[in-house]
Amino acid sequence: MRAGDGNPLAMTRTSQRATFLELFFDLVYIFALTRISFRAFEDLALDPRGTDGWSPITGGGKTLLLLLALWAVWQGTAWTTSRYDPRHSWLQTLVFIALAASMVMGVAIPRALTTAGMAFAVAYVTAQVSRPAILLLALRRHPYRGLKLRMLITFSVTGVLWIAGALLPVGTRAALWALALALEYVAARLDWPVPGMGRSPVSRWEIAGEHLAERYQQFFLIALGETILVTGLTYSTRSYDPAPTAAFAVAVVTSVLFWRIYTQRAGLILAEAVTRSRRPAATGRSASDTHLVMVVGLVATAIGYELTITYPLRHPEAAWIAMIIGGPVLFLAGRARFEYEVFGRISPSRWVAVGVMLVPVPWLMHAPPLLSAALAALVLAGVAVADARRARGKPPEHAAPPM
Repeated sequence: MRAGDGNPLAMTRTSQRATFLELFFDLVYIFALTRISFRAFEDLALDPRGTDGWSPITGGGKTLLLLLALWAVWQGTAWTTSRYDPRHSWLQTLVFIALAASMVMGVAIPRALTTAGMAFAVAYVTAQVSRPAILLLALRRHPYRGLKLRMLITFSVTGVLWIAGALLPVGTRAALWALALALEYVAARLDWPVPGMGRSPVSRWEIAGEHLAERYQQFFLIALGETILVTGLTYSTRSYDPAPTAAFAVAVVTSVLFWRIYTQRAGLILAEAVTRSRRPAATGRSASDTHLVMVVGLVATAIGYELTITYPLRHPEAAWIAMIIGGPVLFLAGRARFEYEVFGRISPSRWVAVGVMLVPVPWLMHAPPLLSAALAALVLAGVAVADARRARGKPPEHAAPPM
């Protein structure tokens, strides 16, 4: 966004980097993601066969629903601070509200679909409705007010579904919340259409590409930090016997490999890719979807760590293998798409690695969780080595976004 375009909240060259308030806001998500992992562990370890009426599939779907809600609040805040100056008092008020709401959502997550549904719903709706409402006041007569009004109408309508769902039984609640979230995601992808008001094409959006890229990089590190936190907390409450210790070591190595694979060039130059793109906002929105896939993969892997360290040699449930193997597979799938967004191509090692992890799954269903975790770590190590060999002796590759 250019200064001097008549926008009272215009981004300036000195406000391109993330502020301390934004980093403070991010800290809440380390806590919230940990609560997501805790909730999923309860479903998969304490009630693995769904004897309380929640099968691993429905329980996993409900956990994913809560994770997507958290992501929606974070992403909406990150996009706002990448389009407007985050040092402005209006923006700081907006971030503080989102911070408080995210904290309440994090506290409510383990019982959001039982006894704490209203707290979760009210916090979510407050964060989503307050953002366009505050911007409507701050932007005065600026043309961007039309987009904010459409967003406010959309979130107000879906907010009714969130609040109504909190008043209903668990199954109906989850269905209404899923419908509300789906409507919000579709509205965003269709450029916030409202009957009689049209839509706001993403091609008209102006963003600070470097700022947005930095925010996605930071959230990836938050999710990676959550895997380390879950690993450390789980191992510290167990006996230091050989099997849990081996599982702990595998988890630490896997986290390091996630970092290495993400940052191996593409993760380092996302900002360059966004700024070089002919459609920076479209590239940024695509990167949002990609990072969501990778983050879901990291959260699933963290749940897998917890299960592996707790039950390293026990006969696994199918849902356990889905976390231990499915998490790294999701991460690699997202990383492959990320590579395409930055360079316009995908390294074959990504798909080879996915295949190597998925092929032995039927056999891993009868093997200890520790073996599945070790296989995932070994395959990720192979991908990291392949990346390093491809880059050895060559000048740093520059971004070549396909958009």
